[in-house]
Amino acid sequence: MNAITALSWNFENNGKKDPARRRDGYQLLARLSPDLVFRQEMWDAGQDGKQVMSEAENLLGMRGWLGASSCTAIFASTEFTPMREWSTSFPYVLPPTALTLRYTPAGERALPLVAVSYHLNYASTAHRLAETEWLSTWADKKWQIPDGPSVTLPALMGGDNNSYPVPGIPGDPVLPELEAIRDQPHRLHRSYVGADGVRRMDTRPDEALRTAGLQDVARHRALAGDAGAVARTVNACDTHGPDSRIDRVYATPELLPAVVSVDVIEVPLDLSDHHIVRVCLDADALIDALKAPFATAH
Repeated sequence: MNAITALSWNFENNGKKDPARRRDGYQLLARLSPDLVFRQEMWDAGQDGKQVMSEAENLLGMRGWLGASSCTAIFASTEFTPMREWSTSFPYVLPPTALTLRYTPAGERALPLVAVSYHLNYASTAHRLAETEWLSTWADKKWQIPDGPSVTLPALMGGDNNSYPVPGIPGDPVLPELEAIRDQPHRLHRSYVGADGVRRMDTRPDEALRTAGLQDVARHRALAGDAGAVARTVNACDTHGPDSRIDRVYATPELLPAVVSVDVIEVPLDLSDHHIVRVCLDADALIDALKAPFATAH
């Protein structure tokens, strides 16, 4: 099988502002042979003529796009050709990076796809939900098929959600109990008051994205029997509660048949406080999905 590997990683403070640690992180990513990388916490990557960003591109052997305020980035191999960059007027606390990319082996008689790296805000559940609702608009971008209809582009989005998946999947880390979180401000940051006046742990971004038709690819694989897909992406700690899966990758439904595996690459805590989510897609199945609208256009 010809596989396409996509990685999503919140690399803490872009290597905790340590050049040696930063190089270690990017060398780790490079050893995983990615075709797409969704990165969060790209701090300082835009300074001094984007030297840190250029270093990352060179270590990965990939082309990169740095989002506003050096919050997020996307890196892509030469298998992907950029078609356009997207911006937004919505006031994200940590602006996402969004691109339209063509999977080059699929050829010009195939749809490109939208790729988004995002980092939902840490402190406000209300603003986080609004950010999610705007994030969903990248799953509604249109493409004009020559001599055919306008169709919606498939989308793949990876990021730090600072919130939890809706429970119900065997093996998914359980939601924390509010009172078990020792850091009281963090209780506020990760919970909201429902219509009944009861405070609940925040799963609303996951619910919102799935309402918009996007699917958590780890959940998708877990339902197919791949229990390791829903492994933790953040370790338990005294202040923030138990193991959690706040880093997730979402795809529009037409891409799901191409997703053949999802797993989590654990990294040492002295490197980052988040682990790496790895998604493998079957290249032939992806090409079929991207070509399907052309087959039915006439």
